[in-house]
Amino acid sequence: MSSDDPQTPTALTNPPATGTRGMLELLRTVVVAGAIALFVRTALFEPFNIPSGSMIPTLQVGDYVWVAKYSYGYSHFSLPLSPNLFSGRIFGSEPHRGDVAVFRFTKDTSIDYIKRVIGLPGDRIQMREGQLYLNGALVPRTSEGEYVAVDEHHTHMEGERYREDLPGSDGRPPVTHDILKLTDEGDKNDTPEYVVPPGYFFVMGDNRDDSADSRFMGDAPQDLGFVPMENLVGQAKWIFLSVDAQYPTWEFWKWPTEIRWGRLFSGVH
Repeated sequence: MSSDDPQTPTALTNPPATGTRGMLELLRTVVVAGAIALFVRTALFEPFNIPSGSMIPTLQVGDYVWVAKYSYGYSHFSLPLSPNLFSGRIFGSEPHRGDVAVFRFTKDTSIDYIKRVIGLPGDRIQMREGQLYLNGALVPRTSEGEYVAVDEHHTHMEGERYREDLPGSDGRPPVTHDILKLTDEGDKNDTPEYVVPPGYFFVMGDNRDDSADSRFMGDAPQDLGFVPMENLVGQAKWIFLSVDAQYPTWEFWKWPTEIRWGRLFSGVH
């Protein structure tokens, strides 16, 4: 039988084999890409957006940041959907004072918070007349003039911007960063002295008078208190996108004007 005979099976069997190989290659590519993405998200970096103004002026509403998952080791909160497979932290290490950290809310661990680490185990923290004291010493700050902040409700808040020098930890130099003060009055500007217990850390927002942070020690659903080390997710490293959402989403032609180009690819300090 010649190869031109219509009964020759070669022409009938090759296309299905080629199609099957193509589908298998596509499936393998999808699986490998998914595994790489899962590894990166679980072990290396995860993106987060900033929904509130509690970290102004360091982070603005509409910032998108990369968070390094490896900075403090891994707990079950590092995994997608946070399955309770183990307790504690693997390759765990304490944060440093001054770190901007993402962690799970103490009253509802399905919610992510982002604040600045102010105190570590054994540290004594107190607010007196609006100023921060750490281990009995005043944390120095220098005025940088007036500042107007806009929160997630588009409320304008007029205050004063300060450059604060937070003492470093573990032999590191002071961490210099900016804070916003709206007032020096109120209960959270005159607090008891808090002593951070073992296995916990103390956080505050850089927008000191518009932040629900560790100064709120009560039993109310919104009170944060001391944060367990196990709740750490990672350290905020870089801003990769910043959007000032002033216009409706459907007005796509205005999107470029909403991007804060000067904040892109800047580090979080």
